[in-house]
Amino acid sequence: MSSIAITAPTTRLRITARGRRVVAFLVALPIVVALGLAVVGGGSALASNDAGAPAGSFTEITVMSGETLWSIAEELAPAADPRDVVAKISRLNALSGGSVAAGQRIAIPAEYAPAG
Repeated sequence: MSSIAITAPTTRLRITARGRRVVAFLVALPIVVALGLAVVGGGSALASNDAGAPAGSFTEITVMSGETLWSIAEELAPAADPRDVVAKISRLNALSGGSVAAGQRIAIPAEYAPAG
């Protein structure tokens, strides 16, 4: 017995001018979207209308090992609600996550400044 080999004709894929435009559009679309999001969302951090805190309205402390904003708030203002104190400290220092690291210098509103 003999085997018969059947070979299929090979054709090259040809892309038309319209197909090239579609492929170029699909490749460029994610890049354009990413750039658009960067322009819209990234500029707000660079420029703001905030004047900042006036001089003398805060004092700075250094965070010690093991301290949190909550423990600092309880120590500085034992009679005040710690949530309010933490919120003021976070806003003054532009802390988004509310966490601090040992050795970090943070501003404390003058009303809660430690005596000494």
